[in-house]
Amino acid sequence: MYFLRTVFFVGIISLVACKQPTTQPQPTQPTAPAIKPNDSAIAKPVSITYTLLTNKDSIKATLKKLDTSSIAMLALVNRMDVRSLRNYDTLIMPTDLTQPRTAYFPFPTTVATLADVKKIIYFSYPAQAFAAYENGKLVLTGPTNMGKKSSKTPTGLFFTNWKAKKTISTVNDEWELKWNFNIANKLGVGFHEYALPGYPASHSCMRLKAADAQYFYYWADQWKVVDNAIVAYGTPVIVFGEYPFGQARPWLALVQNSDALKIDDAAIEKITAPYLNEILQKQQARDTLQ
Repeated sequence: MYFLRTVFFVGIISLVACKQPTTQPQPTQPTAPAIKPNDSAIAKPVSITYTLLTNKDSIKATLKKLDTSSIAMLALVNRMDVRSLRNYDTLIMPTDLTQPRTAYFPFPTTVATLADVKKIIYFSYPAQAFAAYENGKLVLTGPTNMGKKSSKTPTGLFFTNWKAKKTISTVNDEWELKWNFNIANKLGVGFHEYALPGYPASHSCMRLKAADAQYFYYWADQWKVVDNAIVAYGTPVIVFGEYPFGQARPWLALVQNSDALKIDDAAIEKITAPYLNEILQKQQARDTLQ
């Protein structure tokens, strides 16, 4: 979320998109274990098909028939919070709402070419979804809402920098950002907990559900800074793809084609290839320092 304040850190003036304190938080070790969200179990995906709910009355009637966990999953697959479900007159409805997240989100559960990469996070702009891997194995996936058209999330390779359990946006002091993890200090981009309305709505950052943001807060690594110089980079983050602003939400296409958003291991390999050497070099440097 862009703001006008600048801060001096690591030898640069940093323009910040989400709230960034005047003095950057110093790297700290996690004080609590990373607890994975209950509905993010990794299992072999099953085949899911979708139908459309096409008016608010139909949506309200459907919600009355569902239990709490099913409503929560319906919100996730539509890339939104539960409270946003009633704001729409068109939603996708999975035929089965009881499966792990891997059944509804497009990323593969294993990627062979990532076997040597200890940790990495991907954010897909068109799918509005993220995935995190440890040595090529998926550990968490779910929805995100990224930057709106006027303040797009930049794409490319980034690394997790500093983090804060709670900060206040300087765009609007009523915006409280919890479990914030910066990935681009100069640009001020990061991921954090915030409302998911079901479309790209942020000021360049990646919004997450509370449990997902908290998981990443403890799971991802911070940078290491000595004498205002970065001596070890954090967890690599790759943001890729383009969102079709002004067109139908991409996941609505799942009704006609359940593979419409599919991202297979070959796609991840292609997306990662331009950055893989840099990722491994920075990983080795961090390991050597430790």
